[in-house]
Amino acid sequence: MQRIAVIGGTGMTGECAVDHAIEKGLSVRLLYRTEATVPERFKTASNVELVKGDAINYEDVKRLIEGVDGVCVILGTRNKLEATTELSRGTENLIKAMKEAKLTKFSIVMSSFLWRSLDEVPAVFHRLNEEHKRMLDLTKASELEWIAVLPPHIADEPASGYTVAYDEAPGRLVSKYDLGKFIVDSLDQPEHYGKVCGIGKKPKAA
Repeated sequence: MQRIAVIGGTGMTGECAVDHAIEKGLSVRLLYRTEATVPERFKTASNVELVKGDAINYEDVKRLIEGVDGVCVILGTRNKLEATTELSRGTENLIKAMKEAKLTKFSIVMSSFLWRSLDEVPAVFHRLNEEHKRMLDLTKASELEWIAVLPPHIADEPASGYTVAYDEAPGRLVSKYDLGKFIVDSLDQPEHYGKVCGIGKKPKAA
C-alpha cells in the first residue's frame, strides 16, 4: 500500500486518518467539497493531493481513485441527523468506480449502533442508522476486500492503543487517533478483509 484515496478526510476522524497516512509515508489523494474545510497542513503536505469533488458525483469518485492502491471512507453528516441517502450513494459510487478500476481494498466507517436493535438506538439516530445499514449492505454485497469499521463513541483524547473484535463492540469508546490509525492500517491487514470490525480503547493492564 503506497497510495491511498480518502473520502471524508476533513472531519474529526478523517483528519486523524490522513495524519496517520502522512506519518506512514503514504501518498494521499484527498476528496474535498469546500477548501475552507481542508486543514492548512494538508494543503502544504508534499504527499497530499487535493481533489475537489463530491462522493455523490460518480465522475468525481472515479477521478479520485485513479492510481491508488486502496480507499478509506469516513463519510459523515457533520452532526446533521435528518434522513439522507448521501452516504449510501457515495458508497455505491465508490464500489462501482473501484470495480471499473479493478481496485479491491477499502475500509469504511459506520457506527456500532448497527449491532443494536432499533429500540436500543436513541430515536434521534434512527434515520442515520438506517443510512448506515444501507452502507453496510452495499459493502457486504460488493465482493471486494472491504473492512467495515463500526466504532462506539469517538473520543477526542490521545491515542492509547485499541482492540478489535468481529461482529461486536469491544468497548464503549475509542480515541479518534486510534480509530484513524486502524482505518488506514487495516487496508494492509488481510485478516480484517470481509469483516465487520468493532473497535474500542485497549483495556489497561491489571
